[in-house]
Amino acid sequence: MRQRMTQSDPTRTVPRRGRAAMARMMTGLPILYSFRRCPYAMRARMALLASGVSYEHREVLLRDKPAAMLAASPKGTVPVFVLADGSVIDESIDIMRWALEQSDPENWMARADAALVADYDGAFKHHLDRYKYWGRYGVNPVEHRAAGLAMLAELDARIADQAYLGGATRGFSDVAIFPFVRQFAGVDPPWFEAHAPQRLRGWLGALIASELFERAMVRLAPWAPGGG
Repeated sequence: MRQRMTQSDPTRTVPRRGRAAMARMMTGLPILYSFRRCPYAMRARMALLASGVSYEHREVLLRDKPAAMLAASPKGTVPVFVLADGSVIDESIDIMRWALEQSDPENWMARADAALVADYDGAFKHHLDRYKYWGRYGVNPVEHRAAGLAMLAELDARIADQAYLGGATRGFSDVAIFPFVRQFAGVDPPWFEAHAPQRLRGWLGALIASELFERAMVRLAPWAPGGG
């Protein structure tokens, strides 16, 4: 589920990351390999849905990754997006960017904050992992929870006079960041409810309650070759 970090500017042109191993020239729709609960895959799916781009969704089991996905992206993390010509995009921010370059009906890209997204893909994700998976890292989770909460206070300040990070409506930065805030909140929901800033909780709640997120979180059966 975890994915290497990218510090790239979400407003730049999408790099198309090589060719799938043993790729053939393809026709038809792009293919998204995804896992429902992965926050990186969530934001990629939301951008694809917001853009209206048609694609084939292939839900995967992380314990049984399809050979076709590994051939496309040997690093083995989701999401992986295979374009119709066999080109592969295997970073979620780049999938978001590609989708919105095709169509951006809500004008997300004009309000993208590259530095803010990089902070939450980097420092916030660092603290989130060590709060949620403290036993894996051998650290004090309370310290990382406090550091994460301090970063959330900074987000809260950004929405003091507006509903979303880029203005009155959701945009690229909101959708890129909130899946990780949702994951942070889910570690200890009563603690989050008691300690996270009220505006920040409202912002998160609005994104979670959105029709777009509901569509992105539809449960699908795992894909199998030959199974459609």
